[in-house]
Amino acid sequence: MADRRRFLKAATAGAGAVLAAPSALVSSDGDAAPGKPSAPAVHARQSPDVAVVGGGAFGAWTALHLQQSGAQVVLIDQYGPANSRATSGGETRGVRTGYGGRDHGLLWTRWAKRAIEKWNEWDAQWQEMLLPRVFFTTSDLILREEWDDFLEETRQNWDQTGVRYEILDADEVGRRWPVIDLKDIAVALHEVDAGVVRARRAIESVARVFEHAGGRIKTAHAELGDRTGRRLDSLRLRPGGEALSAGTTVFALGPWFPKAFPELMGKKLRIPMGHVLYFRTPPGDDRYSWPNLPSYNFPGVTGWPALGPDNRGFRVRTGGRPPDDPDTSRRWLRPEEHERPRSFVAERFPGLADAPVSETRSCHYELSATRNFFFDHHPDFDNVWLAGGGSAEGFKFGPVVGEYLAGRVLGTETDPELIETFRLSDEEFD
Repeated sequence: MADRRRFLKAATAGAGAVLAAPSALVSSDGDAAPGKPSAPAVHARQSPDVAVVGGGAFGAWTALHLQQSGAQVVLIDQYGPANSRATSGGETRGVRTGYGGRDHGLLWTRWAKRAIEKWNEWDAQWQEMLLPRVFFTTSDLILREEWDDFLEETRQNWDQTGVRYEILDADEVGRRWPVIDLKDIAVALHEVDAGVVRARRAIESVARVFEHAGGRIKTAHAELGDRTGRRLDSLRLRPGGEALSAGTTVFALGPWFPKAFPELMGKKLRIPMGHVLYFRTPPGDDRYSWPNLPSYNFPGVTGWPALGPDNRGFRVRTGGRPPDDPDTSRRWLRPEEHERPRSFVAERFPGLADAPVSETRSCHYELSATRNFFFDHHPDFDNVWLAGGGSAEGFKFGPVVGEYLAGRVLGTETDPELIETFRLSDEEFD
């Protein structure tokens, strides 16, 4: 009960938090030590304090942090957390901190560095629950033909935030990783602590810990229901039309925002699709596998080595195709869409030029007009939050975003500069 009393006290004290009246815990075994399995908390089936709609990286982590803060939370996703349609439902996502060339690059660098620490802490904390390892430290290479403004601004951000890195010339890169063809490459930034997350398994794990803490997950389509003035009284769940009431609702919809709120969000976001191929590595050849090769960043193309234990293969991401409906869009690549990534592999990793493709993926990005996140109230409601703008980078920030957004909902995160930075902008795409 102590956590819940602290939560309600913080929530009612926060100027931005509008929450339901108390819904009592029926029973609990008390606070479990971090990382120690215990019986899940049991809650009364009353109206939750917070409903989080969207079970991706932003929504799942926010729901978990709110639940652990003492709130009674329900997480709603129309396909379930870690489903294959979700932007966060792919097999792997990179976690690195190189954000030169962005107005908010220093903030993102700081948050990405914290995220790397939190991903490592997550694996250490929950290994005793036999949750799968999700974060692998690969390091990361940014490779360029010459020193440019992006590299310089990235280096400056790293110096200010304490990110560990090296500046390497082509000879040193070739000596350490001879499988890379460095034609026309003169310089590289090597980020030592960067890594790769097994994305779908990570969200599955967050959802499991959320339920273990007493949270509820509902698989349903949620839309706005009844309202009283500037207060949303309920969500309508489909199919069935069930009304679900919550004191506060957080929408973390990713590429579904323009569908859910077409007038408000239709021009604030774009949802193009990125293409990913996994190439099979030669049997017995571990030069293209973790930990023997870093993740990499060439202009327009990123990827990383094959990861155990599932070893899907050597990963290549290129640009994709125009926006499509996230409910019905094609999530695999046609043979002609293999040409660009295969050409890249033949040029930069020639030892894999003839490697067969083990898997293809295509997922929606959710690009905001500001290229930044937004965490703000819905302009028509005092108890509805909108969280998104991942802009092809959001997954890595999940642990930090969840902590921050939970604090915003509780009213304990009050830094005015950050509040302004993450305001829902009026800026729109043409």
